[in-house]
Amino acid sequence: MVEQKYNKNFLRKICISLATLLGLGFVPFLGGTVGSLAGVLLFLVLGNTLFFFITTIVILLLSFPVSSFAETIFQEKDASEIIIDDFSGMLISLLFIPHQPKFITLAFILFRMFDFLKVFPANRIEKIRGGIGIVGDDVVAGIYTNLILQFLRYILKISS
Repeated sequence: MVEQKYNKNFLRKICISLATLLGLGFVPFLGGTVGSLAGVLLFLVLGNTLFFFITTIVILLLSFPVSSFAETIFQEKDASEIIIDDFSGMLISLLFIPHQPKFITLAFILFRMFDFLKVFPANRIEKIRGGIGIVGDDVVAGIYTNLILQFLRYILKISS
């Protein structure tokens, strides 16, 4: 009985740590921006590498169940403390783009804009309860951002 309670508390702490990016989600303002900046920081450290790609996939896959469980812990739909969704979306924005300040800056600005505007289908996805609703709209924002950056890079040939 005691061991079961310990395991439950341990899982709650792990979940909260992941969902809030080690407590960054408790910053009293601009939680989504903080989560997005954490994604930029990870990209700056890892660069556009295979390891960054794999890390993005792993974090994205973890973000759905973690967000869903965290929502039950915080007892609030898409609680502002949960920022793993913004982190995941920002990582998607940065996939396969040049490791250059102008692309990174534009990725950040576009992602925050799409995350704020909730462009279709993000506006519908965010209404879904649980991890799909929490993370899904950020995935859409990340995909839209990445598509625009790839368009600029390959169609308009903007690179260096």
